[in-house]
Amino acid sequence: MLTVLAVVMSLFFALGRSPLFDVDEGAFSQATLEMFERGDFLSTYLNGEPRYDKPILIYWLQAVSVKLLGVNELAFRFPSALCASIWTLLTFLFARRRFGLHTALLAAGVMATSLGVYIIGRAATADALLNMLIAASMYAAWLHLETGRRAWLYATFAAIGLGFLAKGPVAVLIPFVVTFLFCVLRRDLKTWARAVFDPLGLLLFAAIALPWYAVILHKEGWPFVQGFFLKHNVDRFGGTLQGHAGSLVYYIPVVLIGTLPFTALLVRVLMRLRTLWRDDLQCYLLLWFGFVFVFFSLSGTKLPHYILYGMSGMYILMAVYAPSSRFWALAPALLWFSFLLLLPSALEWTRPHVTDSYYRDAFADVGRQFGVAYYVYCAVALAVTLGFTIESRIQLSFKLTTIGALSVIALSAFLVPIGAAIQQDPIKEAALLARSRGWEVIMWRLNAPSFSVYYGQPTMSREPKAGDLVITKAKRLSELRGVQPEMLYAKNGIVLVRIH
Repeated sequence: MLTVLAVVMSLFFALGRSPLFDVDEGAFSQATLEMFERGDFLSTYLNGEPRYDKPILIYWLQAVSVKLLGVNELAFRFPSALCASIWTLLTFLFARRRFGLHTALLAAGVMATSLGVYIIGRAATADALLNMLIAASMYAAWLHLETGRRAWLYATFAAIGLGFLAKGPVAVLIPFVVTFLFCVLRRDLKTWARAVFDPLGLLLFAAIALPWYAVILHKEGWPFVQGFFLKHNVDRFGGTLQGHAGSLVYYIPVVLIGTLPFTALLVRVLMRLRTLWRDDLQCYLLLWFGFVFVFFSLSGTKLPHYILYGMSGMYILMAVYAPSSRFWALAPALLWFSFLLLLPSALEWTRPHVTDSYYRDAFADVGRQFGVAYYVYCAVALAVTLGFTIESRIQLSFKLTTIGALSVIALSAFLVPIGAAIQQDPIKEAALLARSRGWEVIMWRLNAPSFSVYYGQPTMSREPKAGDLVITKAKRLSELRGVQPEMLYAKNGIVLVRIH
């Protein structure tokens, strides 16, 4: 029951409370709305321009959710929360089959309340869906290798096909390479080849994944090939896309932070690599994580959530090798809640040293956002964690799951709303003001697709002219030479002005 409560609190508590975060949540949500406006549920557009970033599956799920729940933040995020819940359930069922109920419950609780899964599981993007389908394909592939049952093989092909509709080639690459490496290590390439080239499996994959690609290629032609396959897949690996660069060690701190407040469990697994290597299943799960880690470390474009594609099996291993030392297991949680308690003071200290005027304006009233309730909650969570390190009778799994629940409540009830108030409330308020007045607005030197969601129509981006109403950053006004802007709205570095 505690694990179920932790999962629900992590993925659904206050899910629709905060405005959509730019850029990704705003872009996916606005592209979904434009499908309704255009009456076209095959092609995706963002502010009137074709959007080739991702395939269609997440937009279909968001469209169904919007149809059922209306146009609001909950509707856009609900598909991701649901997919993350299924992802957690699949991990629980797979772990229970081999490691027992106790370990499976711990794996599910740790996974759902870790920082990385919490963020992706609540975001109106394609990544929770993709992670669910990669996990499904990898679990089913192992069960086929272990039992030889064809049903598990066809489940693998089905999950890969849906993954190809969710995000493209990466959904094929990970199970293809990891199963190959595992069979090479076990000197059984015949089994791998028979599975990969199974005619019925390939036909199932094609029936699921290819019809939409065939239609969109017929409709869009070369621009889709160039935009999706070349730019957002080949170029993303070979070079830096949209400024998302990083060194070869980029994912080391990402993994350590993304597994908070359970980082000690991850370190424990990494310290037992020789033991893992001797067990077939544990070796398979380790190869899964290792391939994703190496592949995306070599990629030119790096984003934190890429590492989650290999983390499902790692969460199981973290539960299997949970340390017996209470202090070691709970030390990251002590540091995490201490960090949250000191965060307002750190932000206040940092603000005068920020050189970018937009961020300086955005954090102008940051101290006011953190009320007494925030400090009380963080202090109580820290005290509970400290008490758990001293107390010896309560099971460690209960303590870890409880701490995970405390962590995600702190994020959902306090930190995320505060971040939204600082960054996204000005965008939403400006959009609703413009919508209520019937103003025609253009966007200039600002990438905030969530504005269009709340504005209720696509927003053109271009250089402003006399008479235009412009949404932009306050620091950009100095670039408007020879004109006098009339201030209509201003907050946290975001302004809505009329150009005279």
